[in-house]
Amino acid sequence: MTLILNRRHLIGALGATALMPARLAFAAAASGERRFVFIIQRGAADGLATLAPVGDPAFTKARGALAEDFAGAAKLDTTFALHPALAGMGALYGQKQALFVHGVGIPYRDRSHFDAQNVLETGGSKPYDTKDGWMNRLLSLLPGGTRAMAVSPTVPAALRGPRDVTSYANSRLPDPDAELIQRVSTMYAGDQQLHALWESSMQAKAMAAGNDDNGQDPVATGKLAASLLSGPQGARVAMIETGGWDTHFQQKGRLERQLKGLDAMIGALKTGLGPAWNDTLVLVATEFGRTVAPNGTGGTDHGTGSLAMLLGGTVNGGRVVSDWPGLAAGQLYEGRDLRPTLGIDAAIAGALGAHFGIDPARVLATCFPQTGEKPIGGLIRT
Repeated sequence: MTLILNRRHLIGALGATALMPARLAFAAAASGERRFVFIIQRGAADGLATLAPVGDPAFTKARGALAEDFAGAAKLDTTFALHPALAGMGALYGQKQALFVHGVGIPYRDRSHFDAQNVLETGGSKPYDTKDGWMNRLLSLLPGGTRAMAVSPTVPAALRGPRDVTSYANSRLPDPDAELIQRVSTMYAGDQQLHALWESSMQAKAMAAGNDDNGQDPVATGKLAASLLSGPQGARVAMIETGGWDTHFQQKGRLERQLKGLDAMIGALKTGLGPAWNDTLVLVATEFGRTVAPNGTGGTDHGTGSLAMLLGGTVNGGRVVSDWPGLAAGQLYEGRDLRPTLGIDAAIAGALGAHFGIDPARVLATCFPQTGEKPIGGLIRT
């Protein structure tokens, strides 16, 4: 099912959703068992090759050889088809646990990876204008003591800020023996700051036991994330970094491998969480999309409009939400890119608000204070 509205109808629908009496249900929906995972696709993933608008009359000609991947692909509806590499995600869509928001964009309109990633992660309107990340600000809206964790060697910009956050990544060095760990624990016992940091790292290591990720295996990463999100002491907010989405050349084979890895990671995360998946929301997003037309090396260049994916047991799925702008030459942004018609900030705020039982307008004002949009409603089951 695709929800494609013209802009006038879309704004009216979103405004009505924001004013619905469903606010009364927000508090009831809040739960300490709710989990949120943000998977960032660093490098600008090609949303048009992930969820292809095969029903757009301009699609096949505009995409050239890149359209061949969808010649036999099963359609989700009359307009969109999911890349065949995303079999697990397709199954989630059939179970109404996957929803796609197409034609989204961040406020930034240039095409620098670093600048765009900074805007995506900080929730600002300009690169490096906002110092903390929107995920760190989200923690201020959640119950005290809510743990947040990055599956990364360092804390990404989205999680940086005044709220405490843990980062965990498997070391390739040999594991220290138990005696050394005990000595360090004893040494730090009298230091108020270092003791707390050490205890936090030891808890993370204990939760990850048997699921260490070598940084190369998406399945291992999914299992690791699930272990860190499990149990009473587990994190409830997490971020996973993925790279390799910058497909300037030979895109078809490279993107297929990337999508298979992402699909396997999400499958491992779902399996590892078990029943907790029913209370989980996963957001997959990238800094911007890629050009509609392929370049001369079988790849695509930096674009603008992109795709966001919402997955999990709380998602009101089985739908594509889009104010589709079209791929004809006169409909493209600057004559080359998918035109963004929905703000990703509005989608994130709408989803997080309903997921955690917080007024989405409050989430938007806290996490994305510089946006002028209204939260997109209806993305999460109530």
